[in-house]
Amino acid sequence: MADLFLPPGVPAAAHGDVDMDPLPDPPHPAHLNAAQDPSSSSEDEDDDAPDSSADSGDHPMVDGDDADRYLASEESQCARDRKEQLVQQLLMKRRAAALAVPTNDSAVRQRLRHLGHPITLFGEREMERRDRLRVILAKLDADGDLDKLVQAHEASADTRGEEAYQESVPDDVQPLQLFYTEGSSELLECRQGILKYSLPRAKARFERAKRMRTERDEDEDAETDEMLRSMAETTLDCSEIGDGRPLSSCAFSPDASMLVTGSWTGVAKLWSVPDVKLLGTFKGHHTERVTDVVFHPAACKTLGVEAENVATVATASADRTTVLWSRKGKKLQSYEGHLDRLARIAFHPSGAYIGTASFDKTWRLWDVNTGIELLLQEGHSRSVYGLAFQQDGALAASCGMDALARVWDLRTGKSVLALEGHVKSVYGVDFSPNGYHLATGSDDHTCRVWDLRKKQCLYIIPAHNSLISQVKYEPSEGYFLVTASFDNTVRIWSILDFKPVKTLVGHESKVAGVDVSADGSYIATVSHDRTIKLWSHYNS
Repeated sequence: MADLFLPPGVPAAAHGDVDMDPLPDPPHPAHLNAAQDPSSSSEDEDDDAPDSSADSGDHPMVDGDDADRYLASEESQCARDRKEQLVQQLLMKRRAAALAVPTNDSAVRQRLRHLGHPITLFGEREMERRDRLRVILAKLDADGDLDKLVQAHEASADTRGEEAYQESVPDDVQPLQLFYTEGSSELLECRQGILKYSLPRAKARFERAKRMRTERDEDEDAETDEMLRSMAETTLDCSEIGDGRPLSSCAFSPDASMLVTGSWTGVAKLWSVPDVKLLGTFKGHHTERVTDVVFHPAACKTLGVEAENVATVATASADRTTVLWSRKGKKLQSYEGHLDRLARIAFHPSGAYIGTASFDKTWRLWDVNTGIELLLQEGHSRSVYGLAFQQDGALAASCGMDALARVWDLRTGKSVLALEGHVKSVYGVDFSPNGYHLATGSDDHTCRVWDLRKKQCLYIIPAHNSLISQVKYEPSEGYFLVTASFDNTVRIWSILDFKPVKTLVGHESKVAGVDVSADGSYIATVSHDRTIKLWSHYNS
């Protein structure tokens, strides 16, 4: 009988059949093959076990170290490979998120060209092209090709400089020149009016901040802590069906006695606070859905005087128009001129001007009383979605789908800051009452707080699990920050350490709008589930 290779622990039978009883230890697959096929060659096994020896007779035994090593099945190996691929993808995403990628589309194309990649693919949009460049740079970083990365950056910078030089037609003219376009006399009066309005308010704000720091009787941090402890007890006070279709926005009146909401039916409605009872309806002039609603800053001061002709509410619509309404629902003025649907709108703190943001890549400033377009402001490469004014009235902030937020000086018309950092569309922007902090909310699920004095991002809040639709500071002192998201929640954040204070859960669909009352006592939210919810930290 031919010699058999037996697994360890199995005694060799003397000149008889091999005992094939169940083994105590799982055998090596190679050993089983050898035992079942005595005529097979064992050259491969001899290589794996060079120190074979006979336990009884001339039967060689496999070394014990090799016997303890088991071959993984094909299915286990595939699962292991998949796990390694997922880990590598996660690491690559982290590398990509940490890289700085140009936001200008021409700079993105130049960088792709110098890296040897197509500058564009069929049907590729600007944001997709930027994401593709981010992945390419992350791969170069992972492979250690930092020299190539730096060379591509320098080459693209040199190319942009050379192109700018070649575009200068006259030889005696410097390549870079600051030029102005002549504005209208109405715009000049507007800038002068904003200057006279903003300087006293800025002076009062500085004096108050100085007093808060020097006087021991006023402890700003203690007041903030007290407010945050109250906000931690925020509960749902009231919930009401607001319309037959999804709601898009909401806003409190200056005295927090009323709330206005807008919906996809093209109708805005006025509600009482805190019982949320319907007071009036603004309809008949919008042919598309209402995208935003705001109260006039002086709506409550003149509410009892000729309320039929006093500006109370402004509504923006996807039909490209903004309408100014009286308390009784009468149309007072319309603002037309945008080439695409509107997104957010905002009143200037003086109440004399209104700003509108549009998908035509511009935001515009209008005279409230005459309806004249004072300013058409470009500067974004994609649709402009959010707009906010500083409480002094000197600055405006815009954000859009180019992942940028820009700060504008309304007194000079200059873009004083371009806030880069978000990697996806920015949908919400708001100024803090302190005048130098700005919050932005984005589709990248983060809320960024910017310090305008340092011209940089102060903190990145990983706020939600989905798109952030709107951000709002507490209007009086900026004690807290509120973010609304498409993950069906609203969250309150501390301005001291940016930690979460409270998560407001109750909506069954995307939260599209949020607002905070002037004294911080109420928070209103509207959602695609068609409901209005009123939250309060005071006992009902």
